Amino acid sequence: MKDASPHVWTHATATQGGPRAARIVAPGQVEIVPITPRDPEPHEVRITIEGCGVCASNLEPWAGPDWMDFPLAPGQLGHEAWGTIEAMGGDVTGLMMGQRVAFAGQNGFATHETVPAADVIPLPEALDGQPVPAEPLGCAVNVFRRSSIRAGDTVAVIGIGFLGALLVRQAKLAGARVIAISRRDSSLDLARRMGADEVIVMDDHWRIIEEVKGLTQGRLCDVVIEVVGKQWPLDLAGELVAEGGRLVVGGYHQDGPRQVNMQMWNWKGIDVINAHERDPQVVRGGMRDAVAAVAEGTLDPGMLYSRVFALEDLAAALDATRDKPDDMVKALIACS
Repeated sequence: MKDASPHVWTHATATQGGPRAARIVAPGQVEIVPITPRDPEPHEVRITIEGCGVCASNLEPWAGPDWMDFPLAPGQLGHEAWGTIEAMGGDVTGLMMGQRVAFAGQNGFATHETVPAADVIPLPEALDGQPVPAEPLGCAVNVFRRSSIRAGDTVAVIGIGFLGALLVRQAKLAGARVIAISRRDSSLDLARRMGADEVIVMDDHWRIIEEVKGLTQGRLCDVVIEVVGKQWPLDLAGELVAEGGRLVVGGYHQDGPRQVNMQMWNWKGIDVINAHERDPQVVRGGMRDAVAAVAEGTLDPGMLYSRVFALEDLAAALDATRDKPDDMVKALIACS
């Protein structure tokens, strides 16, 4: 895995040019289009975007489901961006021109975006020169908070990608015993590096259950966090939760309905927590806390940033996020 820690983050992969955006015009097809950056309203700021992360949630729209209408808006699907304030509305306070910030926008696969000032998270000097996709970092912090993990808990994390790896790390720092379950050997190696006590290959449903029983003397897990977003991992998560435990749904289930074994969930008396936050204040709070944790070194996502792509190569970045070549975890887009 390529280490994208501060000394390797660079703008050099971005092609020079005027204001522009990557626009998904059809399933699997991207065009680069010129844009006219919008002047901010009184409570808005305009940001020159430095970079934007690629999220696994982008993959379903990229595949072209029936519910998507194409072409998408310029920059659409990019929601993990950071950059520098280049213009401010007259009523904005607490921010400065030229200040480096992360933000909760929706059109971040572009060189510029104009957003409400309330959605902007200032970045400390300690993170200068580093990529800061604060939205997914904040997601990891908020999912962990909703999990209510305590010292001494046995925690299983199913699915070790960007989010799963950060959850492994936070659970370990909280004093939990952590079991990581994932398909790829590289993901399990990553889980070990993030502090997992045990790792299990996600290949056979019943073998995994028996292995977890063996590791827990038959008790199973106090907390199970599912971060895959598919039916089978959700089924497996329910099986691995101990009686009276917590099943935390961190995976983004966007490809259709799910069935659950309600008889088993009832019998075990488990708490089921959907850890996706939609309250903008909670989302921003998680982003702020995540930025602070990275700045102070409590959370170090550097090893998770696998490769930087130019804005013009968004299609390749989305394909790599889907296909996972070369131990891919998180792709970043250099936007300007």
